[in-house]
Amino acid sequence: MIRRCWMWLKSLITGEKEFLCDTCRYDYDKACNRRERPNATKCKDYKRN
Repeated sequence: MIRRCWMWLKSLITGEKEFLCDTCRYDYDKACNRRERPNATKCKDYKRN
C-alpha cells in the first residue's frame, strides 16, 4: 500500500507513468518475454496481482 502511494506521488511530481511490470502477475522468471519489460506502460497481457 505504501509503495503504491509512493509510486503515485512520484508520478505526479515527475510526470512519469507507472510501469505495469511492477504490479503484473507475470513479473517473475521467464513468464514474460516481451521486449518492453520491465518498463512497459502498456501491455495487452497485463494482469494485476
